[in-house]
Amino acid sequence: MKKTLGTLVAILLAVSPVLAQSVNSVPFDKRLKLAQVGDEDAQLSVAEAYESGADGADLNPAEAAKFYRLAALQGNVEAQYRLARIVAKGAKGLKQDFATSAKLYQDAASKGNAKAMNALGQLYQNGQGVPADPAKAVEWYRKAADLKLADAQNNLGVMYLNGKGVTRDLAQAFKLFQEASAQGDPWGLNNLGGMYEMGWGTEKDAKKAADFYHQAAAKGNSAAVTNERRLAAASSDQ
Repeated sequence: MKKTLGTLVAILLAVSPVLAQSVNSVPFDKRLKLAQVGDEDAQLSVAEAYESGADGADLNPAEAAKFYRLAALQGNVEAQYRLARIVAKGAKGLKQDFATSAKLYQDAASKGNAKAMNALGQLYQNGQGVPADPAKAVEWYRKAADLKLADAQNNLGVMYLNGKGVTRDLAQAFKLFQEASAQGDPWGLNNLGGMYEMGWGTEKDAKKAADFYHQAAAKGNSAAVTNERRLAAASSDQ
């Protein structure tokens, strides 16, 4: 018997939720089997579980790296970034290797991954796996900041504040810290507080400084906790 158009539509609507089901909702053991037979999304998900010790998986960075690598070989840029991050840290069964990490970050960054751009900037800033080059650090921070990555906005702001790899510009540093803090970045909030406290790139404003330190401290930034207490103590002495 021929199915009518309405019947076909009903069938499609009935199966679409199953097809759209996130791989993360699949039990870990089944996800692992999918990853082992080459499912890219499952490989990424399994790697994330091993990296964090979530979803019933053992905490195992080396296994995480293995599955990130498999997904990266299929062209998954996020997996490539995450693999680089693990390689940069090193772990049990996995040697720390900044040079390999830099290559992975470089490739992921060239494909538009903002977090890889920022991480590559940090390697150039610190001379890890690549020769120290503040100007290149600024270049990669700027690329990531242009993509609205808060970490990169803050890092680029620090470079402008300190005049590293770029001419010192307090107004530009202030602007970048504002952009990072608008996204709730703890370091951006702390550093914006510092700019208000010192009157760098803006008018001095102890009240605003205290407010931004408080916001950063509430997000767990230890430097902001110290700054908030110091500023409060200084105010009480006046």
